[in-house]
Amino acid sequence: MKIKKGDNVVVTRGKDRGKKGTVVRALPEKDRIVVEGVALCTKHQKEQGGKAGGRIQFEQSIHVSNVKIICPESKESTRVVYQRGKDGKKYRVAKCSGVTIDTPFVKS
Repeated sequence: MKIKKGDNVVVTRGKDRGKKGTVVRALPEKDRIVVEGVALCTKHQKEQGGKAGGRIQFEQSIHVSNVKIICPESKESTRVVYQRGKDGKKYRVAKCSGVTIDTPFVKS
């Protein structure tokens, strides 16, 4: 998965098309991400153990194919490719401008 926690993305499909946000959580085993302020859902909760009940809003996960990363240089949506640097490490690079997006990829 080429999108990580903390990336700025724009939604390209669905009811929230065009909204921008930051990735709050990445779920690589399901190919889904949670984006701040996107895919909001309301849940009704009962009063439990002294906690007040009410309506709670939270973000649902969306599929990673429905977002594009925002290029740090041109501020446009772009695809991401992996390239090897001169030091032999793997970097994420914006396809539109060729700018390195982050630090080298280290498999943990």
